[in-house]
Amino acid sequence: MKEHILEINMNEITKKHTSYILTRWLFIRLLGIIYFIAFISLHVQILGLVGSDGILPAHDLLNWVQQHHGIERYWLVPTVFWINSSDISLSMVCILGAVLSVFAILGFAPTLILFCLWALYLSLTVVGQDFLEFQWDALLLEVGIISIFFAERHVRPRFLSNISPSIIVLWLLRAILFKLMLSSGLVKLLSGDPTWRNLTALTYHYWTQPLPNVISWYFFQLPFWFHQVSCFGMFFVELVVPFFIFMGRTMRIIAFWNFVGLQIFILLTGNYCFFNLLAILLCLTLLDDSIIQRFLPRRLVKKTDLRFRSPQKTPVFEKIVIVVIAGIFILVHVADFIPWQMSNNFIARSIQLLVNGVAPLRSINHYGLFAVMTKKRPEIIFEGSQDGKQWRTYEFYWKPGRLDRAPGWVAPHQPRLDWQMWFAALSTYRYNSWVIRFMYQLLGGSKSVSALLAYNPFPDKPPQYVRAVVFDYNFTDWETRKKTGHWWKRTVRGLYCPVLNRKY
Repeated sequence: MKEHILEINMNEITKKHTSYILTRWLFIRLLGIIYFIAFISLHVQILGLVGSDGILPAHDLLNWVQQHHGIERYWLVPTVFWINSSDISLSMVCILGAVLSVFAILGFAPTLILFCLWALYLSLTVVGQDFLEFQWDALLLEVGIISIFFAERHVRPRFLSNISPSIIVLWLLRAILFKLMLSSGLVKLLSGDPTWRNLTALTYHYWTQPLPNVISWYFFQLPFWFHQVSCFGMFFVELVVPFFIFMGRTMRIIAFWNFVGLQIFILLTGNYCFFNLLAILLCLTLLDDSIIQRFLPRRLVKKTDLRFRSPQKTPVFEKIVIVVIAGIFILVHVADFIPWQMSNNFIARSIQLLVNGVAPLRSINHYGLFAVMTKKRPEIIFEGSQDGKQWRTYEFYWKPGRLDRAPGWVAPHQPRLDWQMWFAALSTYRYNSWVIRFMYQLLGGSKSVSALLAYNPFPDKPPQYVRAVVFDYNFTDWETRKKTGHWWKRTVRGLYCPVLNRKY
């Protein structure tokens, strides 16, 4: 009888003191791992992208901004590279970011370290221009700035803090997850794309996505009904399950497994760098400590038992700061729903000023991938020549090229030039001036740019001519793959842009 009463009391204590201290501990350290991946991934390619001899030099951007703006340029273009934008500085910021990420993983001064990581990554996204404008870059900045207020308040590493995380900040992170998932589903339906509405989009997705992997080829071969069922399941997870976040503990656990399952499915069938890892990290906020403990070894359960701790209260000043941050976050999103006819309203104008004021920080964003499913895969192939007659092909590391090369698995690293080539192929060179810059760097024999390629057919002397040819690519079927060994098939479209000559 006494044991029964004791068990009831223990359950009541557990329910009353739901803790997220262990949740926070894991969240911050996993975020440190994602930051580490992001900075290291950039380090190996930053000079070819925006170095002095790169495709879009950072110093050119900063010089232009300096010519057209006064002191306000430091807010409009917030970056540490105003101090120095040399190649050494670009590389050192990436290295510094990686080192600080290790400190975040180890738990050194997490609040200060997370602020520095956010500031450094913001600096890189600003000068990265077209190559750092992906949704996961925006998501990392948004999660990163909120996580500063979620982190433990100490300097030296410790296993678990006795200061509970702010519930307001916890819900802000959940709100980001809600926004990410729901908007991903809504943009597909609201775009009016019939392939999403009739559940046929995934019959195109596996071979038209930016960088397929080898598993993508095998999933493409699956029957039509499988793609339709998968598409329906995706819509259920993105449009219905997000509301489970607000329906209590049990429903949040159900949402966690649905979201994680979807992200693992995407991770296995495509190369989306650290995006899936970041989405899964956000899902962790749906779990409290008692749930996480179930997945720990028994010897760690006692060390992480937080039921009888007396969590310290958050200081009043810190609460005020958190409330202000939450208010800004909410108001910026409310601005999306303000009708244009209210533009002269004082409140509406004030909110719009707030939106414009925080926009340079790139830390409150909108999301939604693949609103319109691409039904074809145009692919740009670059070739060089010394005489304008015999052409030799440049090979990229990851984007489709040779027909007999299997689609590679590169995530969580993101080869940003390969990714941007996918977007460039969907339009014309007039809307992608950086492609012309890339071709001119090939003509000039830029070593930084050539380092971004798997094969440079002109290692000793750059070509006299460079051209870009567009092909339509598609996956082969089982029979063709068996006969030819080809993973891809293609047909030529024509030139992407005029042939460039080194003389001009």
